[in-house]
Amino acid sequence: MFTRVVEFGEALREAGIPVSPSDTADALRALTSIPIDRRASVRSALAATLIKRQSHLTAFDTLFDIYFGDREPENEVQAVDGESSPEEMSDELFDAIAGGDEGQMGAIVSRAVALFGRLGRSPDWYSNYEVKRVLGIETLEARLQELADDPELSGLDRRLLQDEFRRRLQWIRDAILRETRMRTARIRDPDYVARYVVDPVPEETNFFSAATDAAELRRAVRPLARKLATRVAMKRRRARRGHIDMRRTMRHSLSTGGVPIETPFKHRTPHRPELLLLCDVSSSVARFSRFTLMLTHALRAQFQKVRTYAFINTLADITDQLQVEDFGEAMESIGSEAAVDGYDGRTDYGTVFRELAEDHGDAFGPKTTVLVLGDARSNYRARYVDHLKAVRKQVRHIYWLNPEPVSDWDIGDSAASEYAACVDKMVEVRNLRQLQEFIATEL
Repeated sequence: MFTRVVEFGEALREAGIPVSPSDTADALRALTSIPIDRRASVRSALAATLIKRQSHLTAFDTLFDIYFGDREPENEVQAVDGESSPEEMSDELFDAIAGGDEGQMGAIVSRAVALFGRLGRSPDWYSNYEVKRVLGIETLEARLQELADDPELSGLDRRLLQDEFRRRLQWIRDAILRETRMRTARIRDPDYVARYVVDPVPEETNFFSAATDAAELRRAVRPLARKLATRVAMKRRRARRGHIDMRRTMRHSLSTGGVPIETPFKHRTPHRPELLLLCDVSSSVARFSRFTLMLTHALRAQFQKVRTYAFINTLADITDQLQVEDFGEAMESIGSEAAVDGYDGRTDYGTVFRELAEDHGDAFGPKTTVLVLGDARSNYRARYVDHLKAVRKQVRHIYWLNPEPVSDWDIGDSAASEYAACVDKMVEVRNLRQLQEFIATEL
């Protein structure tokens, strides 16, 4: 068990979950106080000692099934003794779902995976897709829908029954996935399986990943915003004290024989920056800009003034749309009202910087920090770096957040290095963790 818990902690770290050696030690101590033959108790103890955020539980559960699943193939014996055809097993599963018997559903899933889950070409792998195909999950869904459409049921009862059937079918899908993973881990090394089955935690999820991650990332933004707001406020409070005034300190020390008992400080007014955002909302980086805007929307109280522009090839001021509390409503308003595409729908950074310098000088000043959100891909158009340099001379800072990996900068139509030379810093920001680090250190 000691070795398995240590391996489990390493797998969690590989998945992006912060697990320190002291956390692993706490988990091992916790296991001495519970019956380790009870899987649910082991899971609860490990979750309590190793997991610090609700958003990490999905990855935790996936890895727990791999490292602490059933290690003995007792279900293989049941499968051989009670072998059934796919049609018979599908009918059994239909009856179990209709009756809501989760114990029976789990037993059928286990038998189905044992009988039909192995891949013919890779006998040491079990296929989630193959089991669902053999059991006819889509056909079961249609049969359950017919059962729920009973005309004798009231509208409310029919809706409740439909929702319950959907929940049970999702339970079946999840159970098949867990069972195939556990059986594969039993044959192959768990560390090997873990590398293929664990999705990144929300902080590590690439902004360009599938849209299904959007809800999880939205849930991660609010606690992240609270944490960052506290950190930024603390940094400004510390800055208020300033640094030691050596001249006054030495003068005061004369009264004590040169011992600097009293240490005067040079006080300074903490800077509460004005923020100007330039957001590329073209299709290639739209999700990145959306999440960055979401976090800035949640943090806007930390800034004296926030001015926001969206663009594809022309600037559109979207500051007023972002003043509402509901971010979803703000984005709908931006999508319907913001004129960000002036001609052909392709990003034109050069024209945008020229417009900013020539037509929007009232939007920035010496207290302004400018954030450019985009991939710096110019579509081989004029880059107008002189206009960006002119803006840089008039503001406090310009930072460029680039969602592309550094290895892709300057490839093709990317003008990353050319623009990076005109700003304070160009930073790779591909996920929430990198965005959090940037805001905490630079703003």
